[in-house]
Amino acid sequence: MAVSQTINRALRTLPAWTIYIVGALYAVWQFWLALNQVGPYLVEPINVLERAYGEVGLILMVVGLMVTPLRQWAGVNLIKFRRAIGVTAFFFVLAHFLVFAILDVQSLERVWTEIVKRPYVTVGMASFLMLIPLAVTSNNLSVRKMGAASWRKMHKLTYPAAVLGAIHYLWLVKGFQLEPIIYLVVILGLLSLRMKWNRARVAA
Repeated sequence: MAVSQTINRALRTLPAWTIYIVGALYAVWQFWLALNQVGPYLVEPINVLERAYGEVGLILMVVGLMVTPLRQWAGVNLIKFRRAIGVTAFFFVLAHFLVFAILDVQSLERVWTEIVKRPYVTVGMASFLMLIPLAVTSNNLSVRKMGAASWRKMHKLTYPAAVLGAIHYLWLVKGFQLEPIIYLVVILGLLSLRMKWNRARVAA
């Protein structure tokens, strides 16, 4: 408990907009590395950049889903950062899509062809489309206009979007890789936990 209190005191001094700044700087840094073909970007920089943006987006989605469990189990309160984490996750997923569409396939016609013909792209696009209304309504004005209950109900799309994002990643990689499997297992575990809590509230 003392550790969580120390962490929470430190977090209270950190403004939520820090997430946006760090995210933007990281995205620019990765783009610069790809542009100059530095380090991991020496070979196939566009594909590596596309993968890097997508991975960060998925990681942030998982972090966003863990905010409530962390508060309930570990006493660590990240609630004030949840919106910034979610919006930044969308920013990286959008960047992932733009690198794919503009730098990789370089044609709207080819984008559509990839979506239709490649199941992993179809799944990834479905996840991306689910995130759009969540990003657009991630503001206080939308909460007031929609009402808190309707807003929370719509934002449950975070879970299927995260599941589809993890499946997209798992389907995309070649051979057996542990990382996408871990993401999918964690997301499914968090979804199962959320459903269990909901059933408990209904029963109460």
